[in-house]
Amino acid sequence: MHTRAEQLAAFDRLLTIMDELREKCPWDRKQTFDSLRQNTIEETFELANAISKHDMQEISKELGDVLLHVIFYAKMGSEEKWNFSCSQSDEPLENFDIADVCNRISDKLIFRHPHVYGEAAAANAEEVSKLWEQVKLKEKGSTHTVLGGIPEALPSLVKAYRIQDKVANVGFDWEKREDVWDKVKEEIREFEEDPSEAELGDVLFALINAARLYKLKPDNALEQTNLKFIRRFNYVEAKAKEQGRELKDMTLAEMDALWNEAKKNESQ
Repeated sequence: MHTRAEQLAAFDRLLTIMDELREKCPWDRKQTFDSLRQNTIEETFELANAISKHDMQEISKELGDVLLHVIFYAKMGSEEKWNFSCSQSDEPLENFDIADVCNRISDKLIFRHPHVYGEAAAANAEEVSKLWEQVKLKEKGSTHTVLGGIPEALPSLVKAYRIQDKVANVGFDWEKREDVWDKVKEEIREFEEDPSEAELGDVLFALINAARLYKLKPDNALEQTNLKFIRRFNYVEAKAKEQGRELKDMTLAEMDALWNEAKKNESQ
């Protein structure tokens, strides 16, 4: 691993390259906060995908892409010009640079970790989570509510988990995790009686709650199942082609037999 001096030198190199590109490259010079937004979303999903695959080299590469966007936004924030796609605002610019970004997150981390930098105590991760919610509600000038900090744009699966996690940290939770199964079964029965989106949502919300109580991440679990299904179905399709057949011409039983082959191969 690199020394702290080498890490700082690498960060300084990236900052210097960003300065040069913003000045000399027509594409980089043209970008605004708005034009980069979609790219940032895509890069974040690519990082998440690399993490799901446990590919360390790919994670390193995608982290670089995400870091580039952080540096790019900070560079635009330091410039004495309007870096949004809409018309120039009459309001004065509130500029910032990468030092402001680093200092603000550092201040926030120190403030929200009183068990490390203050007198509070937390013996485990669960106690830390509860402490965080208490600290957030006490932040100076904060209008924070228990659920107020959840981003609206979060994917629904992740948002449901965060909602449940946050309310649990202030005591709104099952006394025993096993109690959640009665709720799951109740919601499934209601969905059977009324197969609507509303009832399906209740089933999913209850299952996500069960996952949280058993310390499982539902988004990770679903993505692993997605990847497993893709892998097995690709096997079925490849085997069908080896036989000179199209999937649409095969019976479900024939495809199921190939599916079971794929499962068996994975277990060996």
